Amino acid sequence: MQINLDFRNSTCFILLITCLIYCVAVEAQPVDKSATKETSKLYNNLQLLAQRGTLFGHQDDMAYGVNWKYQHGRSDVRDITGQYPGVFGWELGGLENDALVNLDGVPFDSMKTYIRKAYEAGAVITISWHLNNPLTGKSAWDPSPTNTIPSILPGGEKNELFNTWLDKVGSFLQGLQSKNGTPIPVIFRPYHELNGSWFWWGGKNCTPIELIDLWKYTVAYLRDTKQIHQLLYAFNTDRFSSEAEYVERYPGNDWVDVIGFDIYQKGDILANDKFIAELDKSLSLLTKISTEKNKIPALTEFGFNTIPDAHWWTSVFLKAIKNHSIVYALAWRNAGLKADNEIEYFAPYKGHLSAGDFLLFSKQKKIFFEKRTKRLKLYQ
Repeated sequence: MQINLDFRNSTCFILLITCLIYCVAVEAQPVDKSATKETSKLYNNLQLLAQRGTLFGHQDDMAYGVNWKYQHGRSDVRDITGQYPGVFGWELGGLENDALVNLDGVPFDSMKTYIRKAYEAGAVITISWHLNNPLTGKSAWDPSPTNTIPSILPGGEKNELFNTWLDKVGSFLQGLQSKNGTPIPVIFRPYHELNGSWFWWGGKNCTPIELIDLWKYTVAYLRDTKQIHQLLYAFNTDRFSSEAEYVERYPGNDWVDVIGFDIYQKGDILANDKFIAELDKSLSLLTKISTEKNKIPALTEFGFNTIPDAHWWTSVFLKAIKNHSIVYALAWRNAGLKADNEIEYFAPYKGHLSAGDFLLFSKQKKIFFEKRTKRLKLYQ
């Protein structure tokens, strides 16, 4: 049968344009053109997911929670909702120094097990890296001196040391494999909150060009030198007030797959309306930038420590995000009572005053926890 398309006919023209747009979307690729099949599928499926809903994520979810650690099958999120999150966040800080546990006390060997389990269940993995200051040997929160980045790039006194750190990160990432040996895709999120001045790689501690050079060097080293092809690269700031501020340190479309920002509510419930307004505005800016640059938009960290509002999930957080197309939102960790007697948790636990509201939040049509995430078949 022969089909004749008369492109003077507006219907035929619209059909052609629609087909072309669809083909471009399907053919979209991550910045690693040699990405594994599963990584490319994840990238494309996350691009398409933006209009459907938001995956809920939680940092260190399976490792510990409020008043418990390392109990098989345990999760504060699961205790309330009956299911795990759709996104799992993990941390590599400490790996560069050959530590057996990360800076939050999670054993790296256990982390691999948790990541494999989450991947087999169809969930998304994202990993951050609070690496020490390579110039001083102190923590990521040591911002001085301000010439750290030049010291670790080619020609710098700490370049060789920094390369060994990247080698260790690369080896860990390459070791993330499924039971049948498939490399597990990871959204890798180094140098986060890069417009703030509390880390040695951010804000006033380096110039925008220095940060951009560091970003490109890191991606090129892992992708091209180490030949690691299971990564999507996430760029994220902290709070920001304008598009110009957000893109000041953006390394370019050829170096980034996911864009996002971190935001935490401060103070008490009297700040709810202010937080809603700020988050709403920031998400509007982020989705505008993501559309312009064809990148995956995400809320890379969020939370309200101890969640002192019984209805915060549906009356504050959901209200702020419901009109925006963000692919995932990652709540920070549930450390509970820490060694310094500070209490820290950003998702509720069973019996918490917001647990009922959190359960209601998990049932929202456009919010995806474990079960609905699995049905998306993001790696296929």
